[in-house]
Parts: sequence; C-alpha cells; structure tokens
Amino acid sequence: MKKDPLVSERDILSGLVEDKSTSLFLGRYSIAEVAAVLGRRNFFREAKKRNLWPLVFNLDSSGHPVQRYQIFLEEEKPEKLIVDLKIREGRLRPRDQFHLPASFYTYEFLILEWLTLQNPLLKFSPKRPPLPGQEHPGLGLGKKVVDLFVYLARLTQKDGLLVFPAYFHNALLFTRYFQFLNPQKQGEVLAVRKSLSDIPFKHLAWMAYLNCLREDDGRIYEWMAEEQVFPLNRSLKEYFESRAYKQKVKKVLNSRRFAIDWACYEKKVDELIAAKA
Repeated sequence: MKKDPLVSERDILSGLVEDKSTSLFLGRYSIAEVAAVLGRRNFFREAKKRNLWPLVFNLDSSGHPVQRYQIFLEEEKPEKLIVDLKIREGRLRPRDQFHLPASFYTYEFLILEWLTLQNPLLKFSPKRPPLPGQEHPGLGLGKKVVDLFVYLARLTQKDGLLVFPAYFHNALLFTRYFQFLNPQKQGEVLAVRKSLSDIPFKHLAWMAYLNCLREDDGRIYEWMAEEQVFPLNRSLKEYFESRAYKQKVKKVLNSRRFAIDWACYEKKVDELIAAKA
C-alpha cells in the first residue's frame, strides 16, 4: 500500500496573500515554494541529467501584473540563463475578428507571455543550427513543461492556459498541445505545414521568419500572433471539440495554399551569413 507523502503539493503551495504586487510568484508563492514544486515535478532531476546544477532563481515583479521568473546555472548572468518566463493571470480581451460567447470573457487564464527554455552549456553548429530567436539549443522538455503549467493552472483554479506565440515555429510546436481560439488561425497554421510538408521544420521556421512564404495569389505571408489555448473547463473544451469550430478549421485548411519564394530565402540567408561573418 502506497503511503501518502508527509507534505502534499497543496500544503507546499499554501501561502495565499492579497497583495498581488509583492515578490511572491503569482502573488501567492515564495521562490522556495516554487522550487519545491519544481523538485516534485522532476525538473531538478532533468536539469542534473544535463549537468545544469546548481541552479539560481530570480523573480522580478516590477512589471506587475506581468512577472518574470528566471532560472540560471550557478549565477545570475545572461550567458547562464536556462529558463526565462513572463507570466500573468488574466482574462481574454474582446476582439473584432471573430465572435465568442460573452462567457468567454469571464474565464480566468494563466497567461504565458514569453517562455525561453535553453541549455547554456550547448552551442549550435552547422549540423544543428538555431531556430529564430534561439541563442542556445533547447532543453528538450516541451511536454514536461506544458504538464507543469497545466498543473499550476489547475492548482490556481484557472479555466485554461493561454499563450501568444511570438514566432510561427512556436505556434506550430504549440499545436501539439494548444489550439488557436480563432479557428481561422488554427486552419492557417495547419495549412502552411500541410502545403510545405516536405520542408524540414527548421528550414520552414526561417522561411516564415524571413517573410519568404507566399500565399497562392503571391501575397507575402506575415506571421501575426494570436491566442492559443489549453482548455481546462468543460465549456472551453466543448468549444474546440464542436462541429462548428472543426468545420471552420477544415475550410481554411482545404482552401489556403502556401509556397516558398526561393529567391527571397536564398538572398536573406546569404545576408544573415554575411552579417555574422
């Protein structure tokens, strides 16, 4: 028979406060409490596997309501950065592009405005080039990190997780776990991947970043970030599982086509190489 732990995770994260502008993570948890949960969710074990130890933590609440939580290797230096997270709690803002039920604007989300996960001990090489925005190779912990944020969202009784993917490739990676609130956007991203299914992921990432993708009518494809959601409450799950949402996604997926402007891509890649020489 499995024994209950002496201290549960709920007990570890029990310190609630009213002043959300304090140095507590999400206005509730101390650095030590957050570290305790990271340990219980096996983040430290994974860090040690990668020789990322010891760790140093920093929490900056000066941009309230957005907080910046960082984890460094050994000391707080930019070149030692492992995790860089900008996070806040909030609701959706009404938008004109598509219509949602009024109830959607009452839902509370854990909002990830920025997330960098990298191994500062590793370097890129010609065989392992960076993605746009990367300074070091990633940690390879995508699924574990998503599970950690889902756990935190449930713990804080949120209706879902919400992200704003800064880059096209982030959005494409997030589609493994998240869906765009806007079904047209969901269909758009899937249509790019479908149209260019023979292009390796890293090449596609740079093609989108350098604005070298074209719609079938010749227009430049420019990435514009929108909300992706990991739903936790029933209404949100039903929205994404509904026939209406799926039909709108399918319509865009089947109607939009994308191609590569090879002249644009070769020119801009040459410019990047020359700039780094």
